[in-house]
Amino acid sequence: MTLHTSVKSTALEPRAGTALSRRVLTVHGMVVLTVALAIFFSVLRPDTFPTLLNFRLLAAGKAVLLVLALAVSVPMVAGKIDLSVGYAVGLWQVMALSWQIQGMDYRLTIVLVLLGGAVVGAVNALLVELAQVDAFIATLATGQVINAITYWHTGGRQITDTDGKRAQAFDALATWSVGPVPGPFIIALALAVALWVVLEFSPIGRYLYAVGANPKAAELIGVRRRSYVVGAMVTSGVLAAVAGILLSARQGGVVQANIGPEFLLPALAAAFLGSTTIRPGRVNAWGTVLGVVITTLGISGLQQLLPGRFYLEPLFNGLTLVAAITIASLASRRRLASAERHQATDTPAPAGDGAALAPGRATDDAAADEATAPVQQPEGSTT
Repeated sequence: MTLHTSVKSTALEPRAGTALSRRVLTVHGMVVLTVALAIFFSVLRPDTFPTLLNFRLLAAGKAVLLVLALAVSVPMVAGKIDLSVGYAVGLWQVMALSWQIQGMDYRLTIVLVLLGGAVVGAVNALLVELAQVDAFIATLATGQVINAITYWHTGGRQITDTDGKRAQAFDALATWSVGPVPGPFIIALALAVALWVVLEFSPIGRYLYAVGANPKAAELIGVRRRSYVVGAMVTSGVLAAVAGILLSARQGGVVQANIGPEFLLPALAAAFLGSTTIRPGRVNAWGTVLGVVITTLGISGLQQLLPGRFYLEPLFNGLTLVAAITIASLASRRRLASAERHQATDTPAPAGDGAALAPGRATDDAAADEATAPVQQPEGSTT
């Protein structure tokens, strides 16, 4: 059986010599589509869509979604998926307000929420790595437990800070801005830049991509696979906690248990969509940002063209997620088929003395040889 154990780039960037038009469409096709959507809706709704007010509303309103999409992206780089983040953001937005109502200082509240996010990520990591439970099942299960805790704490009722016990500085997390750019959007963008730097320019990012591309090959070259998976899950939990803090601050002293899971589908859609652009074939920070932008523009434009159609947002998110997964799956199969053809062409002939190689030995040795050097610049794929 053929083993795909190379940690060389499985991203789908066009090969050298590809026509410029094809390279632009393959790598930056989503960027072109985003610009086209912006122009399209601006022409149809010139009084409302291309306005500074609309930008401020969209940037402030989607900052939480962007942070959550980044939270989803980190485990995907390592080949895992975290479905608990949507439920976690619901819990942490409740606790960020509840603890302040109980008299806790807002700074301590923020620290405890972030620590709680790390704990949730660690629990997910233990289930995935120690108990060897599939990440999809494990994080979905922990998400349901988190959701139950949220409803238990709130009693299924809305919690309101009627006495104004929360700190004004806490609310200011959602109201500050730099010129026309809302502060929460700046925070989300700063986190995206940090993730981009780590993934593209640090050994941690290279090893994460190597683990996501092929765990066995990563272990062959000495990468501590388990440590990187645990780190990715914990980072996801902390980012979900950051999203919960921003969401709680934005709501002005009112939280309820059913807010949170609604962010999960659009976050997944943005992350999967982002894996088809900028670095096509692998999850990347700027692709995730672009995924959030294009879904935001599409939904906002459609809602302005067809006001009152409340089904547009879930419909758009669902169709976007299906399209992104389909594109990524087809591209991945095409890439694997190409790799198999090249491997069949490059297979060495048997030794001259007629000695037969042990079954699988040639494949494994070739895999180890392939896995050594590219670790300096691996570009893995999670699809």
